[in-house]
Amino acid sequence: MVKRAEERVTFGEKLSSRANIQDWIAEARIEIDQARLLTLHAADMMDKHGNKVAKNEIAEIKVVAPAMALKIIDRAIQVHGGAGVTEDFPLASMWAHMRTLRLADGPDEVHKRSIARNEMKKYRK
Repeated sequence: MVKRAEERVTFGEKLSSRANIQDWIAEARIEIDQARLLTLHAADMMDKHGNKVAKNEIAEIKVVAPAMALKIIDRAIQVHGGAGVTEDFPLASMWAHMRTLRLADGPDEVHKRSIARNEMKKYRK
């Protein structure tokens, strides 16, 4: 996305000079780092306490990582313009695979429901 934003010129300006594109790039970096940290936290919980104890963290990653990737791929398609949905770039294929992955391990709603139930258990006594 960054490389294309630096290369692509519209209306006489590089896309990378536009505030909304800079915002997308910044958000992408933040979202990637958030997902990485959540993944590390889940892995640490799994290593130290086992999968059963880390079930919330695992469910969180199953929601956060694919959604983050799909969002960033979609923005990259936008930055590429019409070329983003052609076979000239892998973005359309990446988007389709990531969307499928969001369903393959169960819909987000199932994971969110599990997280919510586990959180509510903490306060029901």
